[in-house]
Amino acid sequence: MSRSKRPGKRVVDQSLLVLGAGALATGLAVLTLAPSTSVASSHREAPLIAGDPRADNTDVYAFTSPDRSDTVTLVANWIPFEEPNGGPNFYPFADDACYTIKIDNTGDGRPDVTYKWKFRNEIRDAANQFLYNTGQVTSLTDPDLNFRQFYDLTVTDERGQTRTLLRDAPVAPSRTGEASMPNYGALRSQAVLGLQGGGKAFAGQTEDPFFADLRVFDLLYGGDLSKRGQDTLAGYNVNTVALQIPKKDLALRGNSTRNPVIGIWSTTERRGADVTGKASEKTKDGYRQVSRLGNPLVNEVVVPLQFKDAFNSISPDQDRTVQPVVDKVYDPILPKLIQQIYGIPAPATPRNDLAEIYLTGICKACGPIKADLNAHRLNQDADLRQIVPAEELRLNMAVAPTARPNRLGVLAGDLAGFPNGRRLADDVIDISLQAVEGAAQTGQLVPALAEGDKVNANEVAFGTSFPYVALPHTKNVNRSGGGNGVKQSSLKPAQASAFGAMGALLLGVAGYRTWRRRRTA
Repeated sequence: MSRSKRPGKRVVDQSLLVLGAGALATGLAVLTLAPSTSVASSHREAPLIAGDPRADNTDVYAFTSPDRSDTVTLVANWIPFEEPNGGPNFYPFADDACYTIKIDNTGDGRPDVTYKWKFRNEIRDAANQFLYNTGQVTSLTDPDLNFRQFYDLTVTDERGQTRTLLRDAPVAPSRTGEASMPNYGALRSQAVLGLQGGGKAFAGQTEDPFFADLRVFDLLYGGDLSKRGQDTLAGYNVNTVALQIPKKDLALRGNSTRNPVIGIWSTTERRGADVTGKASEKTKDGYRQVSRLGNPLVNEVVVPLQFKDAFNSISPDQDRTVQPVVDKVYDPILPKLIQQIYGIPAPATPRNDLAEIYLTGICKACGPIKADLNAHRLNQDADLRQIVPAEELRLNMAVAPTARPNRLGVLAGDLAGFPNGRRLADDVIDISLQAVEGAAQTGQLVPALAEGDKVNANEVAFGTSFPYVALPHTKNVNRSGGGNGVKQSSLKPAQASAFGAMGALLLGVAGYRTWRRRRTA
């Protein structure tokens, strides 16, 4: 992209605009002809996500593994706001979709390495049971685990050659409760599998690692910063796929020393209506991209409403062709809203600093942020003619993990944090608020927003080994009314017997015995 003679205006080649208009038109047409195909990402923030939560990417993380520094850990989450007590069906992955994590090591906005998950369901007794589990579950092969999921994991390289890494691998089940799964950590461990070549894989339910006060979308806390501090995501779970991959398997030409920079994003693909008939619009097996996520908060606060759903249907190599979206990177909406509500002056446009963060990666030759950090052009074997602006989460794998991570990442001098990749504990709400107000280019935090959303950490600790995400919650999120309003100690004998009979029906004999032992203990 090049700057026009008029300050603050960005233009692109007219042929690219034609391509961009076609890409958006195709995306919008798909939504019109196939309304059941939802396109959204990041905790229901695109309009159509309510129709298809199992396709909704919530977050993507990429960081050098703190305990295995020769590897990178990739984490992608789906299905926002999973209430722990979500029975009887709970939260399986979709068995009619494909989930992917994609790696761009050349900078052309196209995947050079694609990891793909396909899930299938198995029900032991569908004719005579409605339960997810019929008794206490102590292993992934336990006969009391009535509903099970398995997945195939494949990897496709830049030549289009695909090989299978795992076949019929078990998924860690939804955590149905303490009575049903008293040692869920053991179940989690059984779902962590080794990969040939030194990697690891995991798929299953986890605690949602994203932390934020999402009342920010209520006109920035209603114009009253004293109202911040409630973690909206606390208590909820998500479904997670995670990989720990040797750096050489991700790097350009297999050399992470010469070529440490990669771009990462995740997608969901479903079989959908064929609008144009073009081979480029869907994969060879008939799947179409319906969700996409790289950097956090891009589709929420950068992309205008009109283009959110269509944006999720295109590949990053097409981003530069969509002028309305490009314009909102260089002239974003959020700083103007902050100025209107809180009187904090919006930084001058064009915002070349935000273009570095979201579209090109950060380097001295890329824009006003004077640091060589994570632009693809820093790869020694990069072909500069191939590199294009594209929205990806970029990671410089050469930056070593820090012993004392700072939640503000790069803004606080911790180069191993966001926007150089994203760790589980990075406070992306506070970082993004500061960045959009110009802190990345000035090197100074904006004092009025120094406290951000006042949610500075996750409500539970993360793990110290792969997959690092915390175990899923079991307690219901809404406890303001005291649960069902009946204290166990107040139950009369007849009531206890009735609840016991219900327990026998719902939990099966093994579960009922557990309930009875706990009651009489």
